Amino acid sequence: MARPNTPDYRSLFLNNVPMFDTRAPVEFEKGSFPNAINLPLMLDDERAKVGTCYKQQGQEAAIELGHKLVCGDIKDERVAKWKAFCEANPEGYLFCFRGGMRSQITQQWIKDAGIDYPYVVGGYKAMRRFLIDTLDDMANNRKMFVVGGNTGNGKTIMVREIPNGLDLEGAAHHRGSSFGRFVTPQRGQIDFENALAINALKLDETGCQTIVTEDEGRIIGSANVPLSVYNAMQTAPIAVIEDPFDVRLQRLIDEYVILMHNQHTAHEGEEEGWNGFCDYLHQGLFRCRKRLGAERYQEIEDALTIALDEHLRTGDTHAHERWLSPLLEHYYDPMYTYQLSKKADRIVFRGNYAEVKAFLAEQ
Repeated sequence: MARPNTPDYRSLFLNNVPMFDTRAPVEFEKGSFPNAINLPLMLDDERAKVGTCYKQQGQEAAIELGHKLVCGDIKDERVAKWKAFCEANPEGYLFCFRGGMRSQITQQWIKDAGIDYPYVVGGYKAMRRFLIDTLDDMANNRKMFVVGGNTGNGKTIMVREIPNGLDLEGAAHHRGSSFGRFVTPQRGQIDFENALAINALKLDETGCQTIVTEDEGRIIGSANVPLSVYNAMQTAPIAVIEDPFDVRLQRLIDEYVILMHNQHTAHEGEEEGWNGFCDYLHQGLFRCRKRLGAERYQEIEDALTIALDEHLRTGDTHAHERWLSPLLEHYYDPMYTYQLSKKADRIVFRGNYAEVKAFLAEQ
């Protein structure tokens, strides 16, 4: 018996159900879902021609043109890819923008090839609406705590460790600082919002009534925190981590130096990876130059160059302390201390990493 088409968006996202998106690549690139891949019915140029025909001659002529553009070997190749997906993911679904013509045509062509495969009722548009509503509901109807603290205090680590943490930086795929980018590109705005909403949905499923997130600005890299979430963060009580300077410094070495060197090397190979890693550090520091001032920026830049040379020659990362330490002292700490001073009335707890974690567990 064939599985029916589904309007159960909640189940699709909670269970990470595999889906294939039949929209054109240009639509997919603007945003889709973490558990979806793009296997389009029409490519961008084909979709543009059909769209023009629809406007000028109506639906029937547009459908006829679509069948002319996607036929023969082109059609066989696309159906073969869909069939392979269906066989590899027997519990999955397909979708288009609204769950209309493209879903129905794709479904029929797969059926003609011998497989009954269901589509998502309402398509991308309905699933996207469901996720936006989920995020707004979480922001408006759950108690929220914000984890604060100077750079290197492990705020993101804590949010990821506790069971009710909502990881904004993870969803954005960016750390929200001058050194925030990773080797792979940051998610686009829609992909960020969708990933964040799915995480919120999974938290909601656990029954937790209190959400914990990190103290973030409105923008993380190039991604804007959804307004409902950001507004909730602006009134939430704050628990501030206050770890010793040397502990914070080591966390930055682990994150900016060791992690990023390993990522670049794994992604680009030894030589290109080293060059990419050096560029990452120099570019990150360059973004701090205005606030540091020309003289201090040059001192730290020189220390970075020496540290990289020593790192390359010996494999020792300790020399990175000589530029990260003044960067913490003269750039990150004054900036965050000032920002936190404007939120002093919302601070409800201060302590080291373990103490803040224990406090949040009690909430």
